[in-house]
Amino acid sequence: MCGICGVVFPKRAARRVNEAALVRMRDVLRHRGPDDSGLFIEEGVGLGHRRLSIVDVAAGHQPMANEDGSLQIVYNGEVYNHADYRVELEARGHRYRTRCDTETIIHLYEEHGADCVRFLRGMFAFAIWDRNKRELFLARDRLGVKPLYYFCADDGSLAFASEIKSLFESGLVKPEINFAALPDYLANHAPSGEETLFRGVRRLLPGHTLLWRDGRIETQKYWEVDFAPCEDLARRKDEDLIAEWAELFRTSVRLRLMADVPLGMFLSGGIDSSAIAAVMSEMVDEPIKTFSVAFKEREANELHYARLIAERFKTDHHEVIVAPEQFFAALPDLIWHEDEPIAHPSSIALYFVSALAEQHVKVVLTGEGSDELLAGYGRYRKTVANLALARRYHRSVPKFLREAIKRRVESLPVRSRTRQKLARTFLCLPAEIESIYFDNFAVFPRAMQSELLAEPTKEAIGTLDPYSEIRRLLAETKAESLLHRLLYADIKTYLHELLMKQDQMSMAASIESRVPFLDYLLVEFTARLPERLKLRGWTTKYVLRRSMKGILPEEILSRRKMGFPVPVGRWLRASFRHIVDEYVLSERALGRGLFAPDFVRRLVAEHAAGANHEERLWALVNFEIWQRRFFDGEEVKIDRRIPIEAMALSAE
Repeated sequence: MCGICGVVFPKRAARRVNEAALVRMRDVLRHRGPDDSGLFIEEGVGLGHRRLSIVDVAAGHQPMANEDGSLQIVYNGEVYNHADYRVELEARGHRYRTRCDTETIIHLYEEHGADCVRFLRGMFAFAIWDRNKRELFLARDRLGVKPLYYFCADDGSLAFASEIKSLFESGLVKPEINFAALPDYLANHAPSGEETLFRGVRRLLPGHTLLWRDGRIETQKYWEVDFAPCEDLARRKDEDLIAEWAELFRTSVRLRLMADVPLGMFLSGGIDSSAIAAVMSEMVDEPIKTFSVAFKEREANELHYARLIAERFKTDHHEVIVAPEQFFAALPDLIWHEDEPIAHPSSIALYFVSALAEQHVKVVLTGEGSDELLAGYGRYRKTVANLALARRYHRSVPKFLREAIKRRVESLPVRSRTRQKLARTFLCLPAEIESIYFDNFAVFPRAMQSELLAEPTKEAIGTLDPYSEIRRLLAETKAESLLHRLLYADIKTYLHELLMKQDQMSMAASIESRVPFLDYLLVEFTARLPERLKLRGWTTKYVLRRSMKGILPEEILSRRKMGFPVPVGRWLRASFRHIVDEYVLSERALGRGLFAPDFVRRLVAEHAAGANHEERLWALVNFEIWQRRFFDGEEVKIDRRIPIEAMALSAE
């Protein structure tokens, strides 16, 4: 795992590479690669690299050149099938100097040009400079496990990097709020698609390449996940499909054990990480090193389940308990690592377990991706059921009776759990996806954003549509069923944000994370599976549960999904109310003029009185800290790395 960066200038720009600026771009990424660093500079181009050594530790220095020096590459990631091509490439005259996958990528590029990405099985983001053609080629893996950001100036100059903060060191771009992305952030935790919260800074989308030539850029999609119905799979027996899926999963785990350094895994006790532990334990000789994190609050502590799996598979298990004081002390620094407001409080826990793991290993396997592939979130089944029932309800129940039922629900006490649940169903909502899915699961739904945003902010935004990207994705997919359309959209949006969380929090602790559920061959097969093998009745992840039957304890197979609970709402209502006072209600925060003060004060008052505005307050706190760090230049007044030794507890 590494950090990459670079700049390239068209001839007409008459710019020279500033070596000091390039060094700053590179070294602000030091946490991504503490083991080695390198630069390449020639007329009009500069490349930088920081390395975390995983394979062929002694060699593999980057930037790396091909045999004649006409190509230079900087690369972040792991390609698990690189050795499969080595003999063929050597037979075609290519000379290897290391055992690194980096050389395979550059030689495949020599043979196949932009199509080289189609041969790669793994996670990657890389840049190749072609001196002869004066072209820069950028590529990102199919699912977006590895990040890659870029900025293109008006004169055609381009800067790229693994993290946004590196771009600001280039001198080409300064941090400014991208108001167009703000509604998406407020509704959906993070901007979707190419946009970021920084004006002009874009993501290279997963499964895409970018070619820069003399100031002009061209992006190209090279891969797509296909949820279109597959008649051949639909006709096959469930047992055969489950067996094939299980073998693909096993292969994916085995591939991700490739390393010349110690590796382990994050163990939550959920079915995803437990399945990885079960398969991994069969493939290694020594006990797996497993790592878990929790909070001392009972509702946010699932260590019982992690310990159950650790005992079952005899792992070398380690745990960390995070106190709320440590949680909030780490927050400003981790927002700096994330580059944007942190979408989910669980990111903080992920950093702490990464810091714990870093004491023992350099690589961990994690369970990201299963929920989006196998319909693991409750919102999928609730949405499918709500919309199906809504159509029948509106056809069979007269309007006057529907209105009477709605009035009866709304007459219940505001904080009644019955009212809160029924108000989010077809009994009270229009029978359309906008209300039952988009608004129902948004942090700030569109109507609430109209109250939250100050008038100048609305004018800067223009059209207030926080769901435009998700709506576009639902329309473009070839999937026919509602469930598959929702999964497709979440793979492109929600999963992408989770992967950025996984990358940036683990990289903050200088370890590499790998995601077996997102092997692209496994993803392609899973997407085409019949719906019944994902969501069957109220049973989620059906194919995974069946494939693990008899391997995992029944307590794990049958337990309800909890996500990763963090009691932020309770903390902000009680002992840490001062954080809301400072970052939401203070004169400095409200004085920015972005949000309507009266609405914000009402939101805080309602939460203090018992209403649940946890996600909304979390978003506002993060947004203010983010502005102070990136726009005000306020330094974080806590240690850059929180000592983990005092918190680590080895489970006996």
